[in-house]
Amino acid sequence: MPNSCIVALGGGGFSMEPTNPKLDEYILSLSGKPNPKVCFVPTASGDSDDYIVRFYDAYTVARCQPSHLRLFSRKIADLRRFILDQDVIYVGGGATASLLAVWRLHGLDVILREAWERRIILSGISAGALCWFEAGITDSFGKPLQSLHDGLKFLSGSFCPHYDGETERRPTFQRMIGDGTIPPGLAADDGVALVYAGTAFTGAVSSRPNARAWRVERTPDGARESEIAPRVL
Repeated sequence: MPNSCIVALGGGGFSMEPTNPKLDEYILSLSGKPNPKVCFVPTASGDSDDYIVRFYDAYTVARCQPSHLRLFSRKIADLRRFILDQDVIYVGGGATASLLAVWRLHGLDVILREAWERRIILSGISAGALCWFEAGITDSFGKPLQSLHDGLKFLSGSFCPHYDGETERRPTFQRMIGDGTIPPGLAADDGVALVYAGTAFTGAVSSRPNARAWRVERTPDGARESEIAPRVL
């Protein structure tokens, strides 16, 4: 990629579609390397062992050079050196608020911005997608869904994953944009990834034909939703 790149998955990928590798293959292809270094960051799941195993099952040594970063039982002293040695960072799903707090405690938020500026590909699913944005909605605090305003702000506006996969996501996202709780933004169905070159949204890709991305804007009467047709991989 000529510019820094972020790939924000609404859902899908190895953790949700283990028999459909299209989104994972797409992320790997963006590096332009035959054997890219890929680091999985499972902070949002509390460094789930099962999640890490599933990552290695999908991102095999035949496809890339996989690694993972634990922060709850951290073994890597020089995070900056480790992160900047990667070609792709893949952030797992879970609790976005907890992810952001832990990253900031370890200084990983600053390192990831440097990685992004150095054109290391940043990607992630659900919490691992929302974290790059300014704001969004989260289940980090249980139900009902609540607003989140302290994302990393690499990307402006708000984001909503699982737009078609969890029934409360769509109406909550529209309501919070409509009443000004969060800024306008983009949403992604399960199986859809939003792609950014630098800070510019360049389109969406999908692992299945009927999934969509959505732009949600504030109007005098609430919110207006417009469909974005992704490129089917």
